[in-house]
Amino acid sequence: MSLLPRRRTSRRRSRWNTVPEDAQVLGVARTLTSATRLMDVMRLLRPEDGIAVSYTVNPGSVFADGLADYFDGLGARVLSWREATRQRFDLAVACAVHPSMRQLDAPLMVMPHGAGYNRLVTESTGDPGAPAGLSRRELMRGGRVLPAAIGVSHEEQIARLARTCPQAVPVAHLIGDYCWDRIEQSRPRRDLYRARLGVGGGRRLVVVNSTWSEHSLLGRYPDLPAKLVTGLPADEFAVALVLHPNVWARHSRHRVHQRLARAMDAGLLVLPPEEGWRAALIASDWVVGDHGSTTFYSAALHRVLLLAATGLDELDPDSPTAALSRAAPRLDPDGDLLAQLLAAAEQHSPQRLQAPVDGQLAARGEAGRRLQEVMYPFLAHRNITLPAAPPVPDPVPEPRPERHVGPTAYDVTGEVLPDGSVAVRRWPVLAHDHEESRGFLAVTEQETHRLWRSSAEVLARTVIDAELAPADWLRDRVHSPRAGLDVAVAALAEDRCLLLLRRCGTLLEAHAARAYGDPGPRLDPLLLGAAVQVWLNARRTAAELSGGLVVRTGPRTLTVAFTWPP
Repeated sequence: MSLLPRRRTSRRRSRWNTVPEDAQVLGVARTLTSATRLMDVMRLLRPEDGIAVSYTVNPGSVFADGLADYFDGLGARVLSWREATRQRFDLAVACAVHPSMRQLDAPLMVMPHGAGYNRLVTESTGDPGAPAGLSRRELMRGGRVLPAAIGVSHEEQIARLARTCPQAVPVAHLIGDYCWDRIEQSRPRRDLYRARLGVGGGRRLVVVNSTWSEHSLLGRYPDLPAKLVTGLPADEFAVALVLHPNVWARHSRHRVHQRLARAMDAGLLVLPPEEGWRAALIASDWVVGDHGSTTFYSAALHRVLLLAATGLDELDPDSPTAALSRAAPRLDPDGDLLAQLLAAAEQHSPQRLQAPVDGQLAARGEAGRRLQEVMYPFLAHRNITLPAAPPVPDPVPEPRPERHVGPTAYDVTGEVLPDGSVAVRRWPVLAHDHEESRGFLAVTEQETHRLWRSSAEVLARTVIDAELAPADWLRDRVHSPRAGLDVAVAALAEDRCLLLLRRCGTLLEAHAARAYGDPGPRLDPLLLGAAVQVWLNARRTAAELSGGLVVRTGPRTLTVAFTWPP
């Protein structure tokens, strides 16, 4: 079937336009997921070619919440569905197909809104054997194929389409995956993305990814993000969470944030549903996921991957995503999470998952041009021709994670090493957790839990410009009824602290002499207090600190010098 539209009408240029807009293209979204993918595709229709782009929401999806706000935030031209169905367009583009789109007066092009066509959604397809996007019920209307063009990311999807809706095969086109091409193009920005996520100084990033539905990671193990953020040493690991936009749309941002509040208090980073997940994947070292597209892209990036849920109950068994779910190593959410991550890194073999990845990502690096080659012929009757040069995928935006202030209480373990340095590990503590302590408790002055404040062995004031002078604040701590307090620390500057060793009454001033891996010498008062407490617990004396102290947290080394103030 020809890609050219049936109607060839002339359109008078409006005298109100500053620049010509000879062709009218409509972007059609049903969910936030399809809308974000749509924005990737529509950027390939260049405004300098005289193409005007409008957007509309195809109503009826249970996951449509947030769409209006999304388009408003972009400043896009938005039409109501009623307005969109009363106008004529040269092309309509959608990243999810629905029979109601037949109401549009435009040839329709559809494509995946994720990594290919994989999920069985019987509610929309009416066919337990056809994945969403490839089913006869979605693609056919009145005995005719509804879309004028169907984009696929790999040839194998055309083979599955031939089984589920053979009438649609003539309009299927291999377009690749432009989302993947943008991820691939963004690899050189890994360090930038890591910096925006606050991952530096040798810390490693674990991205937790959950798609939607009861079969997802979050559906099976809702406490796993919190378990990871408290089960990994905070100075060595950062944990970021990526949730499928359908989770946000179905349960509301307010309730999602409420559910994640305790984990965010412990340091969990949460990527908003609109953007940031791609940058987080590029920045990541491990991905703990399920059968969502984000997990698939992480495998293509060769990240260390562990599945907490496979989703095989709702995947087309013939799809590459199902093959990936069967082949990928598993995570036991109730086991030792740190040990499992380290073991997975040692045993990591990208070749193990290469076949499923190659079975879903074809025409790599060519998706932008292939999409243009499908879309631009619909505009030829407006004298708009294919651009001479293929498009270069632009890098994905920097991540803007949502975060809380951060942990104010840590369970601390450590030891004095044979070379005299102190190795410290800090584990964020969550309210209402009843697990047995690993070591001793260290808290900041911002901690509000009364029991923790009264039983902590280390207390640190992290605010530099505070009401009480540091020495006065420390004196007040000496006379407080805190039974277990041994070390109190007050920040003097970014690189200096004042310490009070309560058991011996010693006052010390500490200065960060060197911070390997950091842009400048910074001294975390709570980390310093924890290291000194480890030192004292090993029956070392305050006098022995005169030669300085080397603090190790994973690969990061911090050298601290001490002086005795008058």
